[in-house]
Amino acid sequence: MKQYKTVPILGILLLLSSHTICAQNNEKAQPLSLEEIWKVAEMNNRQLKLSDLNLQQSKIEILEAKDRLLPELSVVVDAKFNSKFLIYDHGLFSSPQDVPLKSYGYAAGYNLSFNLYNGGKEKRNIAMKKEEDSRQKYEAELQKHSVKYNVAVAYFDLYKFLHFYDFLNAEIEAEKKQLKLIESLHKNGTVLKSDVLRTSVKLSQVELNLSDVTKKIEIAKQRLNILMGRENDTTLAIQREDSIELNSITDRDYNDYINIALNKSPEYKIAGSDIKWSELNIKQAKASLLPKISLYSYYNYTYPQISFYPYSNDLWGFGQTGIKVQYSIDNLYKSKHSIALAKVASNQAQEKAAMKKDEISLQVKDAYLQQRQALESVETAEQNITKTTETLRVIRSSYLNQESLLTDLLDAENALLEAKFNLTTAQTNVKLTHIRLLAIIGIL
Repeated sequence: MKQYKTVPILGILLLLSSHTICAQNNEKAQPLSLEEIWKVAEMNNRQLKLSDLNLQQSKIEILEAKDRLLPELSVVVDAKFNSKFLIYDHGLFSSPQDVPLKSYGYAAGYNLSFNLYNGGKEKRNIAMKKEEDSRQKYEAELQKHSVKYNVAVAYFDLYKFLHFYDFLNAEIEAEKKQLKLIESLHKNGTVLKSDVLRTSVKLSQVELNLSDVTKKIEIAKQRLNILMGRENDTTLAIQREDSIELNSITDRDYNDYINIALNKSPEYKIAGSDIKWSELNIKQAKASLLPKISLYSYYNYTYPQISFYPYSNDLWGFGQTGIKVQYSIDNLYKSKHSIALAKVASNQAQEKAAMKKDEISLQVKDAYLQQRQALESVETAEQNITKTTETLRVIRSSYLNQESLLTDLLDAENALLEAKFNLTTAQTNVKLTHIRLLAIIGIL
């Protein structure tokens, strides 16, 4: 008797634990909107993290270039052993004079060099590094738009497949009820056995489609998790009941988008930055034709004194401070090709910018027309829903009255299901084409 009493208790405990597990899963699977997923991706996406590291690198390179403006200062210390100091005052083959010196020596001092003028190379190098930093910012902005668009693609794929799942699940339930009805009609001799078989085949096909959609849902979730910088198997849910607002998408015309793109597009800004950098590079190449002026200073304490006659075993100090002017004559002919190469690179940058302008205009036009087409597809899909729903109602009624064939009924059901798929696909395409257009013009 005690064993039988423990069974209800264990059942209650298992039931409570299952409720707890379900509650925990529900907490983990908090539905996220597209904007919330974008925020997570901006913080954790690996590509965006790499872009941040590239930005850090470019900023450090600017500081490194500024460091080159500082004077070069070094402290020199050395210790050495001296050989005999022999002076051949009557020729190499005569007996040398042995100058008495210590067998060891040492020196200590400093060297200072400060660039006063170098054709503006160092300051221009800083300007070039700053331009590279600006370009890197545009690259990071472009990468951010690309990631947000890819997130939107994965998000609306998941949104679409979840609704497909609902449609197919509802269709399966309806087909099961319809199969029971047809089996009942067959037992009464109203319909043929082939109708039962056809309905069973359709039910199996819909169940197979449901299995395929379930797999696509898992793939879309994994892709979203990866884009968000999370583990592949992290529980994920989206706000699948959110309605897709279409009214705000028709605010601007094509010319408005073009004007925004030429002012905001990161790709176009990158092309402009390349032109500025190439112009600085031309000036940098021409700077090699200018003289270099530097301030120098050094002072050393040396032991023993063997640099000037008379030599001595005493400690001595000597230094110089002055201005040195240096001009490389070889640069008069060597720099010609460097300058010509820099000019060619500048012309290439300008041509690429013009090509990029045309390319962006074409991309905006393509995305804008796709958006118009997607809006038209929504209207067509909504009309098809109304028509196929009414058609199915009429054919189902006539089939039950033995006035139409089962194939007509199944075709009508498939047409309505396909119309539902098309409407959801068209709605998501409108949103995706709009997001793509915003990404192209640089305001996503």
